[in-house]
Amino acid sequence: MSNNKNGQQRADLHKTIWKMAEDCRGSVDGWDFKQYVLGMLFYRFISENLTKHLNDIERKSKDGDVNFDYSKISDKDAELGRRETTEEKGFFILPSQLFCNVVKNASSNEDLNESLQKVFASIESSAKGYDSEESIKGLFDDLDLSSKKLGSSVNKRNKLLAKLLTSIDNLDLEKDYNQNSIDAFGDAYEFLMNMYAANAGKSGGQYFTPQEVGELLAKLVSMHKTEINKVYDPCCGSGSLLLKFAKVLGKDHVNKYCGQESNITSYNLCRINMFLHDINYNKFAIAHGDTLLDPKLSDQEPFDAIVSNPPYSQQWDGDNNPILINDPRFAPAGVLAPKSNSDFAFTMHMLSWLSPKGTAAIVEFPGVLYRSGAEQKIRKYLTENNYIDSVIKMPAGLFFGTGIETCIFVLKKNKKDNKVLFVDASEESIPNTNRGKNDKKIKMLSQDNISNILEFVRLRQDKEHKTRLVDFEDIKAQGFNLSVSTYVAKKSTAEVVDIKVLNAEIKEIVKRQSVLRLSIDAIVADLEGGDNE
Repeated sequence: MSNNKNGQQRADLHKTIWKMAEDCRGSVDGWDFKQYVLGMLFYRFISENLTKHLNDIERKSKDGDVNFDYSKISDKDAELGRRETTEEKGFFILPSQLFCNVVKNASSNEDLNESLQKVFASIESSAKGYDSEESIKGLFDDLDLSSKKLGSSVNKRNKLLAKLLTSIDNLDLEKDYNQNSIDAFGDAYEFLMNMYAANAGKSGGQYFTPQEVGELLAKLVSMHKTEINKVYDPCCGSGSLLLKFAKVLGKDHVNKYCGQESNITSYNLCRINMFLHDINYNKFAIAHGDTLLDPKLSDQEPFDAIVSNPPYSQQWDGDNNPILINDPRFAPAGVLAPKSNSDFAFTMHMLSWLSPKGTAAIVEFPGVLYRSGAEQKIRKYLTENNYIDSVIKMPAGLFFGTGIETCIFVLKKNKKDNKVLFVDASEESIPNTNRGKNDKKIKMLSQDNISNILEFVRLRQDKEHKTRLVDFEDIKAQGFNLSVSTYVAKKSTAEVVDIKVLNAEIKEIVKRQSVLRLSIDAIVADLEGGDNE
């Protein structure tokens, strides 16, 4: 389909979602209410996804019914295929529990919240004993349908839930996914997350990575590649960075999506996001826990592609925990990241789990580039062992809830030279009118900006005021300072002055001043002479 139709469908979808969220939100805070919107969107998706899967099997079978519709058969008949369906899709939903059948009677169902709670419990329990159990367990935990946030009484809560279900049902999302000009459910999810993060400030959007930054990270890591075995994000949040690879390479060109997240709500959202992008349970491994103290996916490493936007300068155990210095992830540097700044702890973790042929792209707080002490020693280790491929200075104002100027570390273990490319991309941005129409400090990356940055990295050569390829010895001479401004000079904005012309102008001014002074003296003399008379 044409780009115009693609853009129009996306614009229409976003407009509808915005109205739905505003109409339904009521007294529920936006960042909290997103759980209900996304949860119901997920419920509709898995219902339709399962229905399509079963319809396709029946309609394409040798003696199948071309008009077969799973949503219209009895629960008793559906039970006959429970085991096979669960093994294939990872979960099972009875026809009576499908979104389309529940929404029909939602407005008249006086026990709607209890009915939905039973449906969600049934979906989760359907995976027990199967390989998909960990991927499905707890997916609906954040949908507290008895919460007073939805209303002060059961009746009010059910009215809001019915309104929400109807709004989700009215979203123009093709039931035949192949007919969509966009990844409709996945795009709806991303739009909602961006919308809520933009309005939540630090309470919810501080570490949410804008889509265009995620696209840049994915393209930096997948440069010159058409397929990737496994991608990994140790602070995966809602999974947006991992899923950028599905759009950049195509979801069938990534064998597995792996990540870990410490926040339970974000962990649940990440798994939901995988399903909404039609990534089957056996194609992802998302774990819950503290990556630095309790890494969960050691059975999956090493990874060919790692992307991450870790929390900036967050506290961690550091040398308060005597075991950590012997951890194979941190031990090679001979020192731990400071207790007050875990940035390099995440960096060392990612480097440890990076495959020999892999690439990592990490959003970093700029302080890691120049701070002294343990962080300087870790920079020395990274540079001496030739792991730093590029350091990219990014524009300020790109991230939700903060205006700081960030940077991107690109790490490799298979570099062909012993140099580091420093890129000043601080001017590569445009105003982000979606987040602040009147605030010029709120920025975003355009497709041209992304292309320019990728071209700088690809060419890997000096370009005045933009890039510089620096030898190890020069970095050593700077005390392993990795600030881009140390190596790439800013273009002067001062006016260029021609000294000869300036001197000529000064002489002319002095000459005119002399004539003027003589004239004034003459006038004064005349005045004084008149007074004497």
